Amino acid sequence: MTQGYFITGTDTGIGKTWSTIALMQYFKNHGKTVLGMKPVASGCIELDGQLKNEDALLIQKYASVSLPYQDINPYAFELPVSPHIAAQAVGANIDLDEIVSKYQQLEKQADVVLVEGVGGWRVPLNAHQDVADLARQLDLSVIVVVGMRLGCINQAKLTFAAIQQAGVICSGWIASCVEQDMLMLEENIQTLSLAVNMPLLGVLPYMNHLDPERLSREIAIES
Repeated sequence: MTQGYFITGTDTGIGKTWSTIALMQYFKNHGKTVLGMKPVASGCIELDGQLKNEDALLIQKYASVSLPYQDINPYAFELPVSPHIAAQAVGANIDLDEIVSKYQQLEKQADVVLVEGVGGWRVPLNAHQDVADLARQLDLSVIVVVGMRLGCINQAKLTFAAIQQAGVICSGWIASCVEQDMLMLEENIQTLSLAVNMPLLGVLPYMNHLDPERLSREIAIES
């Protein structure tokens, strides 16, 4: 049976994609075939006549199976703004049922499928639904990426409270070191470990360049 995880974060730009790649490599190293998906992306650029997102391209690159870009990122928007606004700007509507259908196609082709959300847990996707609704409809266990910087304790506690309120399963969290020299890093990680009552799956070090193998060695997930 396919394992599936939904990767969310405490904010935008805090390492969700690198965490997703690290998890993909981790599962590949454990003999699994792995696919990733970034259903919604804003801030895309045109490549080969198609809007594409840098993060989604990385997810496509590190997958075990070669898939068309459209299968990985069905909703791609040019404007680097909240996805519901980017969609409205071009007269589009993000349909969660379509995303679920795409996911169901992917899960038939791999042992593990990782779905990366957009922004944080409550980012709107359309007029009535947000990232939390998407995670619920996909019925996936959630992994939270916490960007380790000043303010992260508050953001993480609020995110975990919202996830608990949503009634979804949370498999744990990843500490993503987005600052090269965060003051009192270990103390912040310890505070969160005691506060959120969810397992810490890994601490990803600050890096200038993506190294999936190096990052995967920092991940540990109980079977």
